[in-house]
This record gives sequence, structure tokens and C-alpha cells, in this order.
Amino acid sequence: MTSSMLFLCVANSARSQMAEGLARMLFGDEVRVQSAGSEPSTVNPYAIEVMKELGVDLGAHRSKSVQTIDPTTVDTVITLCAEEVCPVFLAEARRLHWPIPDPASKDPSIPREEMVARFVAARDTILAKLEQFARDELPHAR
Repeated sequence: MTSSMLFLCVANSARSQMAEGLARMLFGDEVRVQSAGSEPSTVNPYAIEVMKELGVDLGAHRSKSVQTIDPTTVDTVITLCAEEVCPVFLAEARRLHWPIPDPASKDPSIPREEMVARFVAARDTILAKLEQFARDELPHAR
């Protein structure tokens, strides 16, 4: 039974932040939820925007380093990296890997609509995986 989970990616700016917000929405107080990255930056504005569509406010979230996470507070680690090298979390936690392409890009030629669509796709993929996780692992989650 999972009572705490940590979502990891590189920057802790998009995928892991969205996963943290979605898990909190789905599991409430039943599961302690955290996110972090190996190279924390800032929460991506597109992540904040697409999460608002589901009523999840990431506006107060901040990117955190995996080194600041107490290993004793984590039962399950879920890495979300696809094309980049995922951070390592040294703890006696169960590890799951959900490879989700990074929706963020520094390419200024990508139109806003495409960026939003990329973030929506990542958000919806994470949500589907969390809903399946809840069915399989958390029979009492709301």
C-alpha cells in the first residue's frame, strides 16, 4: 500500500509538478505527495495554465531538488522522464517509470497553441496513469 509518493523528472517544472497536483487532487490526504528534480528550475507557465483547467492551482508551487527530499518520507518513486536521464533517488522505495515526453521547449518558433496542446497531452497522460494507479493500488482513494 502506498502512503507516500515522489514524482521525479529533471527540472521539476512541468511533468512532475502536474503529477503532484493531479495526485493531490485525486488522493487528497490519503497519500503524501511530493515532486522534485535533479536540476530544479521554475514551474512552467504552461503547466500552471493547463492545470487550472482542472481546478488545480500550481501557482504557489516551486521547483525542488531531489536532494531536499527525505528518503524516509517516500514509499513509491515515479520517474516521468522519456528522452532525458531521470534523476536517481537513493531510498528503499518502490520504483515505477512512466516515460512521458517533456512538453516544454525553448524553441520560440513553436506556436502557443501547440505548446498548450503538448502540455494538455502530458497532463492527460499523467491523469490516466494516476487513475489506473488508484484503481490498482489505492482502493479507498476518492
